[in-house]
Amino acid sequence: MSRDFLVEIGTEELPPLALPGLERAFAAGIGEYLAEAGLPFAASKSFATPRRLAVRVEGLATDQPAQAIKLRGPPVSAAFDDAGNAKPAAIKFAEKCGVALSDLTRVMEGKGEFLYYAGSKPGAATVDLLPAIVQRALDGLPIPKRMRWGSSEVEFVRPVHWVVMLFGPDVVAARLLDTVAGNTTRGHRFHAPAPIELKQPADYELVLREQGYVIADFSLRRERVREQVVAAGAAIGGSALLDDALLDEVTALVEWPVAVAGQFDPRFLELPREVLISTLQEHQRYFPCLDKGGSLLPWFITASNIESRDPSQVRAGNERVVRPRLSDAAFFWTQDRKHPLAAFGAGLDAVTYQAKLGSLGARTQRLVSLASAIAPLIDAEPAATQRAATLAKCDLLSAMVGEFPELQGVMGRYLASADGEPADIAMAIEEHYLPRGAGGALPSNKVGTAVALADKLDALAGDFRDWSKAFRDARSIWPKARSDWDPAHLDRAAPRSRPAGIGGTCGCAAARGQSDGGQRSRSLHRGTPASVFSRRQIRRGCVGANHRHRWRDD
Repeated sequence: MSRDFLVEIGTEELPPLALPGLERAFAAGIGEYLAEAGLPFAASKSFATPRRLAVRVEGLATDQPAQAIKLRGPPVSAAFDDAGNAKPAAIKFAEKCGVALSDLTRVMEGKGEFLYYAGSKPGAATVDLLPAIVQRALDGLPIPKRMRWGSSEVEFVRPVHWVVMLFGPDVVAARLLDTVAGNTTRGHRFHAPAPIELKQPADYELVLREQGYVIADFSLRRERVREQVVAAGAAIGGSALLDDALLDEVTALVEWPVAVAGQFDPRFLELPREVLISTLQEHQRYFPCLDKGGSLLPWFITASNIESRDPSQVRAGNERVVRPRLSDAAFFWTQDRKHPLAAFGAGLDAVTYQAKLGSLGARTQRLVSLASAIAPLIDAEPAATQRAATLAKCDLLSAMVGEFPELQGVMGRYLASADGEPADIAMAIEEHYLPRGAGGALPSNKVGTAVALADKLDALAGDFRDWSKAFRDARSIWPKARSDWDPAHLDRAAPRSRPAGIGGTCGCAAARGQSDGGQRSRSLHRGTPASVFSRRQIRRGCVGANHRHRWRDD
């Protein structure tokens, strides 16, 4: 026989960025521990909203299958005397197995003969196993920092207000996270605040939707947000700028999404495009709107978590909130434009980059030196490369980057262009941070490539020494520190392939994939051209685990 099983953990608002991961981990944990207990089921489905995590298991067996028991007892020589009478060892073993002596068999193993029992025992009832299975799944959730609430010692990602556990129509007797399980859930905080009774697990989605104003399925709710945002964009004569990460975050913030379009003062369109988009997306969780030519419109779309009787009030509230944000951005842009980008360079000496590596000013000097050495190797214009390296970090002291850190480099390009710097230098300031990850975009010109290489090499040469020591210290303090612990993002800075124009590869055995280089040196090479260092100037070869790698000209 089988039944459906439902577990729901009702909480205060969960972290939106963590919600999809929590949903996946909870469902995976339930499935794993059911399989470990030998409980077959037909299918499972997970649910996640800002106030709940839930899993429904369909066709779950009501009992464990019978479990085979195989026990080896004492040697026959120790179990019986010469006359064949049972000794205490044999009697105790039979009592342990719950059978008579005559039900025991004898098996030859190794150099002797042993008493042996082979039988089976009935499986446990599923309802008795479910509380421990759910608790194990909750304990395994990827929660970096748990919290306590009230007088309870229980810890979870957010305070828990209710727990639902239904096996068929019956409530599973359990106490999880210091909360007694029942059959009542909660709907939308404002539209349906009263408890809602669930008759059986199969009713879960429909009851929440029709009585609770909650779309429990994350993917269905995401699609509803997308459809409404697209429709709202079309209604104003434009189109919404959809971003997958923003769509996921907005979905994790609402249980009953209702799209609302709002406007802002057209004068803010004079700001750099990225500033407007960052303000709307990153700070306000709004969707910007574009015209048919791809230019920004003075409109935005937000997903409200309430079906208001007066949508104009919701619209006015959002317009009132975004106005000071954009006014701040306009003020910072005006202030930064009062000085040339190079003027910010004087302040870099007062900003510490890393305690053992000096200031941002010192780092800029290293970038200029490295980029100047790399430029002739890739046919980059030396004077332009030196100028781009000099200005590369200046925008870090601008008011705009102080308010919008994610726009470092981007604001440098805008400010350099406003100062009349050549296009390749302005673009190099933005692109020297590229690539931002494996498979990411690369600099579009050689000046940007030279400065980007210099930036990555300086980070690797300086930060690796400091962070490798920090990692060793962390391992001694926190034994569970992971081997992928990379606080300085050095793996991101390490080149995976050699840009065109650089003149050699490493000829060591490790780079050729052979085994005599040691595991460490093989991991450094990863089967790619070993180094972006030229055989001239910067470095000669590369250092592996136990030997110096040989340089081979291409």
